[in-house]
Amino acid sequence: MKKVALLFLFVFSQTIFSFNKITETERLAATCKVWGFLKYYHPKVAGGELNWDNQLLEKLPLIEKAQTKEEFSLILENWIDDLGPVKEIALIAVPKDVKFFDKNFDLSWFNNKLFSKKLSKKLKFIEENRFQSNEEFGPNFDGFKNEKNYFNLECTDKNSKLLMLYAYWNVVEYYFPYKYIMDQKWDQTLNEILPSVVQSKTSEDFYKILRKAVVKLDDSHVVFHIYPTSSTLKKSFYYFPATGKIMEEKLVITEILGDSLAEADNIKIGTVITKINDKSIKEIIEEKRELIPASNEVSYLDKVIGMILMSESDKVQVEFLKDGKYETKSMTWFNYHDSHRNEYKKGAQKKKDKFKLLDNNIGYVNMGVIKPKNVPDMIEALKSTKAIVFDMRNYPNGTYKDISDFLNPEEKKFVIYTYPYLNYPGRYYWTEGRSTGFENKDYYKGKVVVLLNEDSISQSEWTAMCFQTAGNTTIIGSQTAGADGNVFEFDFKGFHTGFSGIGVYYPDGRETQRVGIVPDIEIKPTILGIQQGKDEVLERALLYIENGK
Repeated sequence: MKKVALLFLFVFSQTIFSFNKITETERLAATCKVWGFLKYYHPKVAGGELNWDNQLLEKLPLIEKAQTKEEFSLILENWIDDLGPVKEIALIAVPKDVKFFDKNFDLSWFNNKLFSKKLSKKLKFIEENRFQSNEEFGPNFDGFKNEKNYFNLECTDKNSKLLMLYAYWNVVEYYFPYKYIMDQKWDQTLNEILPSVVQSKTSEDFYKILRKAVVKLDDSHVVFHIYPTSSTLKKSFYYFPATGKIMEEKLVITEILGDSLAEADNIKIGTVITKINDKSIKEIIEEKRELIPASNEVSYLDKVIGMILMSESDKVQVEFLKDGKYETKSMTWFNYHDSHRNEYKKGAQKKKDKFKLLDNNIGYVNMGVIKPKNVPDMIEALKSTKAIVFDMRNYPNGTYKDISDFLNPEEKKFVIYTYPYLNYPGRYYWTEGRSTGFENKDYYKGKVVVLLNEDSISQSEWTAMCFQTAGNTTIIGSQTAGADGNVFEFDFKGFHTGFSGIGVYYPDGRETQRVGIVPDIEIKPTILGIQQGKDEVLERALLYIENGK
């Protein structure tokens, strides 16, 4: 009977131990959240009194040894206690003029199943008695000044890699305004990449894992540049002598970058590419998805072209489609560092008009070329036209104010923002936004047409919102890149990254991120149109101006 009882107790104890056992990923993910929370919330840590990075590096070996939930919680509890007492303060009042935007805010993880009740209470107490910043969010805000000191860490050291990952993950967690519309929950991304980060052996492996994480932000503003090393500097990249657009799962050439090089292989505007090195354009598009951050599909397809037309070898097999027949050529692509390349590119570029008068008394403005100093001349030349087409399939030069003042009869609000609320990290608040125009009897009376496409990003989208305040504005084209607002940027050992820093919305609260600026009339170029040398989007705009449809 005693043997049966002992066996029962042994099995029971093992069951309890297994129930309380904690995996490495669970342990490291929870530590990431606690470390980041304390970094921004604990008065002493957020106030800069401690070297918080070093504290993490010192605690990680202890955390790694924790086998059960109880052991893990106790380590975190003791860590918090060692920071010293947090002064209990009166209820922190929110200013009456602050209206919160809380779609990003979630501290429900305090009640993580891994945490003891005591630990959860400590975290809640710190939230309620959190650090209060005297800094105001504005143009000179540098909330990431403490993120720029990760240059001495080794990407082959496990704990150093975790520190860099934790720092990046928590910056996004608390300061990325569009976290709530990412396709994948940011928590899930952390859990997915942690095992790979731990197992990575080289800097290159580590950076590849981080790149996959930044892609999950679904933000066309996201950048991820790996700094050159002695080994990467030795690499050469070769490029197709033209660029283009993805259409019908093919790549259609829309611009020649090297006249003589393109001519040698009979590459022209409208040339259709179907395969590169025996891979279809569709296959290449799919295999690059983990490498390119983008807010939406049109932006992704625009960005992926650079990778499709780049090779590590100068000998490339390219399949073309012409007159219904497929032809494969063995091409020589050119080196990016070739001193002649810039000359080829300069030779291919044609001087573009800042503005001009088209037939039927219609004005045309190239927003990617015109500068503020040119606006008065543009207004004088086009003020008597029946319509003006503002081509914004490019990146404007800060001309929004002068032009929108000309278009509007009165002052109108065109945008509102969400800013991070620095006294409650993770929360955002609505701002008054921006207005344009003034009481202007001499405003433009004709039709206003704005042309947009996937090349329209950030300032292009923001400027389009501004021009929409003129009651006679029509947007023609296709979905834009869907990345609006400024960009937060910061550096780590070996790489540079950044993302959209403030939330940008229409005055009625409609989103622009990922959605882009929705055209009133949708029109996209066709392969045939490009081959015939047509600008089908501009043609559609001129048709609308003439018949109102």
